[in-house]
Amino acid sequence: MEKTENQATSNGPNYRGIKAMPFVIGNETFEKLGTIGTSANLLVYLTSVFNLKSITATNIINVFNGTCNFGTLLGAFLSDTYFGRYKTLGFASVSSFLGMLVLTLTAAISKLHPPQCGSGGEEAGRCFSPTPWQMAFLLSGFGLLVVGASGIRPCNLPFGADQFNPNTESGKSGISSFFNWYYCTYTFAVMISLTTIVYVQSNVSWSLGLAIPTILMFLSCAVFFAGTRIYVQVIPMGSPLTSISQVIVAAFKKRQVELPKQPWISLFNHVPSNSINSRIAYTKQFRFLNKAAVITSNDSIKADGSAADPWKLCSIQQVEEVKCVVRLIPIWAAGLIYYVSVVQQQNYAVFQALQSDRRLGKSNFHIPAASYIIFAMLTITIWLPIYDRILVPWLRRLTGKEDGLTLLRKVGIGLIISVFASLISGFIEDRRRIIALTEPTLGSVPGKGAISSMSAMWLIPQVALSGLSEAFALIGQNELFYKQFPENMRSFALAFLFVGFAGSSYLSSFFSSVIHRTTEWLGDDLNKGRLDYFYYSIAALEMFNFVSFLICAKWYKYKGSDSNPGVMTLEINHNNQHEQIPAV
Repeated sequence: MEKTENQATSNGPNYRGIKAMPFVIGNETFEKLGTIGTSANLLVYLTSVFNLKSITATNIINVFNGTCNFGTLLGAFLSDTYFGRYKTLGFASVSSFLGMLVLTLTAAISKLHPPQCGSGGEEAGRCFSPTPWQMAFLLSGFGLLVVGASGIRPCNLPFGADQFNPNTESGKSGISSFFNWYYCTYTFAVMISLTTIVYVQSNVSWSLGLAIPTILMFLSCAVFFAGTRIYVQVIPMGSPLTSISQVIVAAFKKRQVELPKQPWISLFNHVPSNSINSRIAYTKQFRFLNKAAVITSNDSIKADGSAADPWKLCSIQQVEEVKCVVRLIPIWAAGLIYYVSVVQQQNYAVFQALQSDRRLGKSNFHIPAASYIIFAMLTITIWLPIYDRILVPWLRRLTGKEDGLTLLRKVGIGLIISVFASLISGFIEDRRRIIALTEPTLGSVPGKGAISSMSAMWLIPQVALSGLSEAFALIGQNELFYKQFPENMRSFALAFLFVGFAGSSYLSSFFSSVIHRTTEWLGDDLNKGRLDYFYYSIAALEMFNFVSFLICAKWYKYKGSDSNPGVMTLEINHNNQHEQIPAV
């Protein structure tokens, strides 16, 4: 078992449960309001305040998001191995606050950003690029935000769950409630950020609009540290990456060793008494890893039954835990490619909105371009209760499955919806562009081009479909990883997902750069480019990804299953129920 600080009795930690929630939930809410409020409109900030080209700003945001997500792997490793979640969260929260403060200063102090396009007396109409030291100061803020995100993202959810006793009914109920509150605070933060904060940034003042989330992040830090005395703080007991590495090294060292004919009987099968992981059945996949559990004459076993050198001999339980991770890699890769469409929707939908009619009805109120992304969150918020309360009971009767749909089917549905989202995005962009070129326009956007008279409300279908795909694919993948990873690797599982998001951001940046260099589809002026062709190319990529996912889903076996994949169907033993996924 994991050891903890804050132990009131010899029997274990003094779980405060609900008493710790005002501090934990308060910290979560202010932190999300701060980070999302800062990052939601960064793309517009870079193009309008720092006068960067659209493709340059997009690549910076993609690299920033990718680095934030990729850094979670390092954050989870440092947390589990050296510092613990409390210290990691504390350090990361302060780093995020300092990063937001730097960005606020770039907007508030005129010498920290270039002059606005169209200003400058004799050189009116010219757009000045930022100086190297202005970019260096800006990027230092991004760097601090990366450090903050790398520590907060993999630790905040497990840290909140640490406050409840997982061995009692009230503790289990509290953990479930915490997960619900976590999602609610996330949705609340996104909606407030994409409406109120983005409106202040776009229509009032960038310095005030960035100062608000900075103040909120300061409050997050204050609330977090105020609860220090009542937190249960898990002491780091070593990273699960060590166990994975031991299996790989031991299997490589014994690559010449032959496997026994009855491995489920002959292989080393010691399970430590303090292990928190459930027993996993022997599987025939990745048999070469089983060699790590073959007992040879060179292996020594301690009196307690454990291996004397865990880098030479591993238990079959360790091996099967590694197999659980390896099986998920193709599913993870499919999610990586899928998220490219989500990233591009979030980026280019903003540019589409900038060159569309953003007036609300017949009024003169203009909806901020970045606020249209909120329709993705609204779709998720509306859809999930409908799915949970109406569709799941119907699907349960239809399929006989407790959850209605299996996790792989959820992910697959999300992937195919993303294909249609990209196709519809291309069609809508084609209409917006034609209207801009053939009908009277509504002025122009500095540094870009004419504003089409097409209402920006036509962007809602593509954004809503993107949100619906997330409700299936991302939430399904999150649940799949949480349930299929061994119990002691669930923090690592969350970081593993964020690394996938990082790869998607980098892949999106690479994809955009290649398209920009080889075609004229992604110009600063969308009316002169062909963004619709870009969307169609993403749809083709996502269709290929969907087909690849079906192949991986046929091959995949859930944790605890020892059935062989069939030629035409994949038979799975999940929760003592057999399931067949039809071949396509």
